[in-house]
Amino acid sequence: MNGTGAGLKGAGLEGAGLEGSVSVRLETAAGRVRAVSVKVRRPAAARALCGRTPEEAMRLVPLLFSLCGTAQSLAALEALEDALGLDTRPHDAARALLADAEAATNHAWQVLMDWPARLGEAPQPKALAGLRAAAAAIHPALYPTRDGLRPGGGSLRPDRTALATAIAILRDGLERAVFATPAPVDVAELERWANAGRTSVARLMHRLLAPDMAGFGACGVSALAPHPAGWFGERLSADAAFSGLPRQDGAPAHTGPLARQTAHPLVAALLARHGPGLAAHGAARLVELAGLAKRLASRADRLADAEPAPGTGTARHGAGSGVVETARGRLAHWLRIEDGRIADYRIVAPTEWNFAADGPLAQGLAGVEADGALAERTALLVAALDPCVACVVTIQDED
Repeated sequence: MNGTGAGLKGAGLEGAGLEGSVSVRLETAAGRVRAVSVKVRRPAAARALCGRTPEEAMRLVPLLFSLCGTAQSLAALEALEDALGLDTRPHDAARALLADAEAATNHAWQVLMDWPARLGEAPQPKALAGLRAAAAAIHPALYPTRDGLRPGGGSLRPDRTALATAIAILRDGLERAVFATPAPVDVAELERWANAGRTSVARLMHRLLAPDMAGFGACGVSALAPHPAGWFGERLSADAAFSGLPRQDGAPAHTGPLARQTAHPLVAALLARHGPGLAAHGAARLVELAGLAKRLASRADRLADAEPAPGTGTARHGAGSGVVETARGRLAHWLRIEDGRIADYRIVAPTEWNFAADGPLAQGLAGVEADGALAERTALLVAALDPCVACVVTIQDED
C-alpha cells in the first residue's frame, strides 16, 4: 500500500497554533475513493474563559483566538451583553464595519497567498500587508481610545476622513489584485475574465471552471441558514456536543461564501450547471470580494457618535448568545454568568460545520475518481471550505 501526505494551511493561518488542526484521510481502491475520514482536533479554549469576569474574558478572547480575533471578540461581546441585558444597538454599524474589514483581509489571504501558491506562482505578501494595515486602521478611526471591544461598547467617535482612506485602500487593493478589471457579474463575463488570466485569481478560476474541476466536491449537504444568535444559543446551552458536531434539522450543513451567495445570479447559474462544487465555491468568494468595499462604505455612512451602554456590569446572573458572519461562515458563542463570573462558555465555529465527519468535505469526496489529480482537487476543496486551522490530507491506495 502506498501513502501520500499533503500539508495544507487554512486561509489566514501562518502556522498551526492554539486553534487546533484538521486531518483528512482518503482510502482509495479500484480507481475510486472508498472511504473518507475527517477529524477536527480542538483544544478546549472556551474553558479558559470560565471563572472570569466579563472584562477579563474580553481581554483573553483575542489571545485565545488570534486568527479571527475581531470576529471572536464581537461574538463574545454580543453574548456577554445579551446576558448582562445591555442595549448596544448604537454600536451595531461600527461593529459590523469591524467584522467586514477583518473578513476582507481573510478573503484576501486566500486569493493573494494561497491561490497563487496552488498555481506555482509567487504569493503577494506586500499587497496583503497593505490591506491588513488598512483594516487595522479602522478600529482607532471608530474608537479613538481603542475601547470598542469591551462590554457595553466604547466611546464611538468616527473619524470619517480616516475611515474613507482605509476603505479606499481596501477597495482599490482588492480590485487591483483580484480583478484588474470590473468584476464579472454573470457566467459569460466570468469565463472571459478567467480566460484572459490577468491576475493569479483569474488564472485559478480558469482552472476551477475546467470540466474535471467545476463540479468536484458537489454533494447534497444543505447551506446553513442565517439563523439568529438565539437559535445557536438554544442548541449550545442544551447540548455541549453541539460545539463539536453541530446540526441543522438533524443534518450537517455548510457555511461560508457559498452558503451566503446561493441567490446571486452568477453563483446560482454555476450551481445549476455544476452543483455546489469548486466552480461555485470560487465564484461565491469572488462575489463576496466584489461586494465588500461597497458594504464597508455603506456601513460607514450609517455611523454616528455613541457612548457606552449604561449599566455595564450590573447584572450578576444570566445567559446570552452572539453570532458573527466571518469570511469562513457563521460563528456563534453562548455563555452563562453566575455571581458576576462566567460559569459556562461554548462556541461553534465554521470549521465544525464544514469539516464535520459527515459534512460537505466528507460527502463531497466520497466516491470520487481517484486519478492523478485527486490530491490537487482535494486540496482545492479543502481551501474552498476554508478551515481556520492547519489541515493535513493523507491518501492511502488500498490496491
